[in-house]
Amino acid sequence: MTTQKALTIEIGHEELVIRRRYEALSIANDVLIALWFLVGSVLFFWESTTVAATWCFLLGSIEFLVRPGIRLARLVHIRRIGGSGMDSSTDF
Repeated sequence: MTTQKALTIEIGHEELVIRRRYEALSIANDVLIALWFLVGSVLFFWESTTVAATWCFLLGSIEFLVRPGIRLARLVHIRRIGGSGMDSSTDF
């Protein structure tokens, strides 16, 4: 098993530390999917916002395509730096 270096972002006097980057990226992607579909659903209540709602659903669908790409990138990254990739199923 490999140890990933933490990503640290300084914000003023605080630090944001992201340890499991691919898992964090996957969670952020899932939140975006939920937001696109939630906003799209609300916008469908009014006929005047139907086009915007359709675009939100399209963006949510594109985010669904990104999801397996994140998992594949994690697996490829682990194998490239010498890991076995055996723990890839525990992320999701």
